[in-house]
Amino acid sequence: MTAPPRLELLGITKQYPAVRANDGVALTVAPGQIHAVLGENGAGKSTMMKIIYGAVKPDAGEIRWNGQPVQITSPAHARQLGISMVYQHFSLFDTLTAAENVWLGLDKSMSLAQVSERIRAVSGEYGLEVDPLRPVHSLSVGERQRVEIVRALLTDPKLLILDEPTSVLTPQAVEKLFVTLRRLADTGCSILYISHKLDEIRALCHHCTVLRGGKVTGEVDPTQETNASLSKLMIGAEPPALRSRPAAPGEVVLAVEGLDLPQVDPFGTTLSRLALQVRAGEIVGIAGVSGNGQQELMAALSGEDRRAPAGSVRLSGQDIARATPAQRRRLGLHFVPEERLGRGAVPTLSLAHNLLLTRTENVGPGGWLKMGAIRAQAAELIQRYNVKAGGPDAAARSLSGGNLQKYIVGREIDARPKLLIVSQPTWGVDVGAAAQIRQAMLALREAGCALLVVSEELDELFEISDRLVVIAQGRLSPSIATRDATIEQIGAWMSGLWPSEPSPQNKQNNNKESDHAQA
Repeated sequence: MTAPPRLELLGITKQYPAVRANDGVALTVAPGQIHAVLGENGAGKSTMMKIIYGAVKPDAGEIRWNGQPVQITSPAHARQLGISMVYQHFSLFDTLTAAENVWLGLDKSMSLAQVSERIRAVSGEYGLEVDPLRPVHSLSVGERQRVEIVRALLTDPKLLILDEPTSVLTPQAVEKLFVTLRRLADTGCSILYISHKLDEIRALCHHCTVLRGGKVTGEVDPTQETNASLSKLMIGAEPPALRSRPAAPGEVVLAVEGLDLPQVDPFGTTLSRLALQVRAGEIVGIAGVSGNGQQELMAALSGEDRRAPAGSVRLSGQDIARATPAQRRRLGLHFVPEERLGRGAVPTLSLAHNLLLTRTENVGPGGWLKMGAIRAQAAELIQRYNVKAGGPDAAARSLSGGNLQKYIVGREIDARPKLLIVSQPTWGVDVGAAAQIRQAMLALREAGCALLVVSEELDELFEISDRLVVIAQGRLSPSIATRDATIEQIGAWMSGLWPSEPSPQNKQNNNKESDHAQA
C-alpha cells in the first residue's frame, strides 16, 4: 500500500483583527519530501507554519498527520508527534547557555552534560559549529540560528520546519546544511522549507507551494522553474533590475584607524588594529562568517560601545570614538542593526512611536511629541516602502520580518544621513522587497551618502558594493574593488587567508592608485 502523506492541511483559515493571514490553505507533504513554501513578506507562510507547530490555533480547517485527523494543541504536542521547527525569529533565552536552551526543548531522558556532548557531536557532524557552554546573549544572529537548527536535529524529527534557515549562513555553511537536509530526507524525514532565496529552492526542493495574500496561488516543481518564473508566481512580476550610476567617490566620511578593542565578555571577539575608510558616494561591503567581530565593530561605530581609543573613529574628520549614539546621529551617522525586533524596533510600540528611537525632528521643546506629524511621517514611510501594516499605530511586532525591515531601513534612509551603516539589510526579506531596499541604498549612494554594509549574503555585497573587505577573527582584510573580486576569493578570505598587508609606503601608493582608478 502507498504510504499516506506525512502532513495534510485542508481548508486552513486564520483571521486576525487587521488581516486574514490564511484563507482556505491546502498543503500536502509526502514522507521524505523537501517541500518549499514560497511567498512575499506577509503572504501567510509563518502563520501556516505556526499552526502546524501548534503555536497558533486555526479558525477553520483540518490537519492530518500520517493520514489521521489531529488537533495540534501546543509546540510540545507537535514535538511529541515528531514535528520540529526553526523559527526565523529565534525562541532562545538570552541568559541561558546554548546547551541549556536545547535541553529545555527535549525530554529529560538525557542530563545537561549528555546534551552538551550530543550538541558537539551533531554540530560537528553537520558542520554547524556550536559551543554548548556559551551564553546565548554572547552569540551573533548566525550563531543563534545554528543553535536552533542543532536543537531541531537533536529531536530526530519526522517533519522539520525551517523558516529562512540560511539567511545568515555563509555559502560554505549552506552547502553543508543542504547535505544534511538531503540526508534527512533520504531517511524519510519530511522538510518544510521557507526561503526567499530562489536559487536555493530550485537546487534543494522537490515541490513548491506558492502563497499570495494568504491563499495558495500555485504548486510547481521548482527544478523545472527559473528564478524569474518563481518571482512572478510569488509577487506577480519579476523583481525590478537594480539601476545605478556609479560616481567618483568624494571625501572620506568614515575613517577607522588603529581600532583595538578587547572583548567585553569571555565569548566575544577582540578587534585588532582595524583600519577602514568609506568615502562619500560609495558603498563598502563587509563580508565574513558570523561571530568574527561584526557585532563588536558595529557597536564601536554606532556608539553602543564607547571604549574605542581616542581618534580611532572619525566622521568627516571629527573624532567620534567616545561620542554617544545620539551625538553621532546629530553629526549624520545613522545605523540599522541586524536584530530588527528588539534593537531596531521596540516590539510593543507602534510604528509611529518607533520613529522616535532615531528621529527627533517632531519632538518639541520640553519633550512634547507632535503626534500628528509623527503619525503622518510614519504613514509616508509605510506608503513609500510598501510596508504591509495596519497603519502608523500598528505595533512593530504585528509586522512580518520583511515588512518591519523595510520600515526600519526606510526610517534611517529618510533621515538623509551622511553615513549609513547597515547590518544584514535584507535578512529574511522577499525578492521584491530586497530589490527595493538595495535600490534605496544605491539611490542614497548616488545622492552622496557614504554607506557601510555588513552582510553574509555574498551575492548582495557583489551586487551593490563598490569595494569589499572581509572580517575574520577580529581583523579586517585589505579592501578590493568588487569588479576585481570573486566569490571564491572572498570565501577564502573569510577563513582569514588573505595576502599579507602591504607596507605603509606601498599601502599609501595603493590607496592613491585605488582613488585614481575609482575616479
